[in-house]
Amino acid sequence: MKKKQSFMWPTLLAGTLALGVFIGGKLHFNDTPEKLFTTNSKKDKLNRLIDYIDYEYVDDINTDSIVDVAVNNILDKLDPHSVYIPKKSMAKVSENMKGDFVGIGISFFMENDTIAVVRAIEGGPSFKNGIQPGDRILMADNMPLFGQEISNEKVIDKLKGLKGTPVKLKIYRKQDDKIFDIILKRDDIPLKSVDAAYMLTQDMGYIKINRFAETTFKEFKTALNALQKQGARKLTLDLRDNPGGYLGIAEQMADEFLENGKLILFTKNKKGQIDYSYATKKGAFENKPIYVLINELSASASEIIAGALQDNDIGTIVGRRSFGKGLVQREMELGDGSAVRLTISRYYTPTGRSIQKNYANGNKDYYQKFMDRYASGELVAVDSIKVADSLKFTTPKGKVVYGGGGIVPDVFVPIGTNENEAISSVESEVIMSRFIFDHLEEDRKRYTAYSEKNFIENFRVDDILFQNYISHISKFLDPRVPGIDYYAYEDKIKLYLKAALAEQLFNPNAFAIIKGKADTMLKKVLELDDSIPNK
Repeated sequence: MKKKQSFMWPTLLAGTLALGVFIGGKLHFNDTPEKLFTTNSKKDKLNRLIDYIDYEYVDDINTDSIVDVAVNNILDKLDPHSVYIPKKSMAKVSENMKGDFVGIGISFFMENDTIAVVRAIEGGPSFKNGIQPGDRILMADNMPLFGQEISNEKVIDKLKGLKGTPVKLKIYRKQDDKIFDIILKRDDIPLKSVDAAYMLTQDMGYIKINRFAETTFKEFKTALNALQKQGARKLTLDLRDNPGGYLGIAEQMADEFLENGKLILFTKNKKGQIDYSYATKKGAFENKPIYVLINELSASASEIIAGALQDNDIGTIVGRRSFGKGLVQREMELGDGSAVRLTISRYYTPTGRSIQKNYANGNKDYYQKFMDRYASGELVAVDSIKVADSLKFTTPKGKVVYGGGGIVPDVFVPIGTNENEAISSVESEVIMSRFIFDHLEEDRKRYTAYSEKNFIENFRVDDILFQNYISHISKFLDPRVPGIDYYAYEDKIKLYLKAALAEQLFNPNAFAIIKGKADTMLKKVLELDDSIPNK
């Protein structure tokens, strides 16, 4: 597992790079004033070079790929967050930020070259029509969906389609040993940005947000309203590992906690134009205790929320120093289905802080400095965080805060040891999810007596399931890498196994409730809350 863990950070960093914080409205070149794109020698030179290669180069060359490389190289010279989105990636990127797609609504594994349903997404066509975990989808509109040549992408393309269009599925239900046909109508399937929302204590709600998409504020409001009806007078807002998203959505969310007229942030472009964003009268959670959780992978829109509250002396920021991205992008279409997200301004927190890390030495150095945080010790000791006195700012109540390189939390929570973090990342691995699916496939009926509430409160993972998992995971370990003493973390692994079971049996919220019992940051929040007199 240690070997696998080393591959996690580049993936997460790529997510931060691709998402960031950007303005929702797209800019189309053909919608802009002609004078912005008048012909000049610089553009002529690039166009002429491409034409020469097209018509004169000795070998046949795909000039589209050359253009892609050229665009990427140009953007690479600007800043780490101006990025190119190729045509083939635009649909997926757009779906992610739109917050939904059209399909039948299932999560699945390929089991012996056949689609095996892990869970039907609540509210989707499959859920409404009784598709069950463990069902095998054999065919869609008489097209076989099994065999070694069937890729996940091909399956997804076949099951997606236009909203309202029918798709006929042939299903094999293993537990009943029967095959039957069912016709579904494709519909909008939400890509949830609110991972979990539940009552952490009798009077404190908890909401976990994974990005700031078009639907995020609506999801957040629905969750917050439900928690307030359950008695939430305090809130823990979890923005850990959240790479950002739409600027406007972050502004709306910050407005929920800030009084009318309070500054949320301001932006400044190359012409010196400054735009201010202020809170309105709409806030539904003003003057109430709030804890915001951040870590080294909380970026952009997440930092806007944390910075706005910290600079206005609202709530408590808990965790580790955030990523440090203070640039704003706008998505601009390039006319062939591709687009760029180009940095058009910087944003500043209410005290005037820019939390953007220095990128003067290029992208490689920029991300290396992020990785250097692990070697410097700043993730385990707050005293190791390097701050510049020249970037010192003061909040209205006299609290000292710093610009440059992220939001430093009010209350620091160190990262665990390498072994501890490896154990904590176990639950996010496909290995555990697949193990739990295979375990359920042996006999799903053993869990039918449990309601969600009963399972969360009373179910215990036994030694047999734990031992089976240790035996299973050992197959994936590199024998050259020193192993982890899993038995020293038995209670924690059993908790994660229980959480993974709850997710497949019930929903992601049940998973979060169970996993949260071993969360050091949540434990710190409860400790802080208990220490408040007359709360």
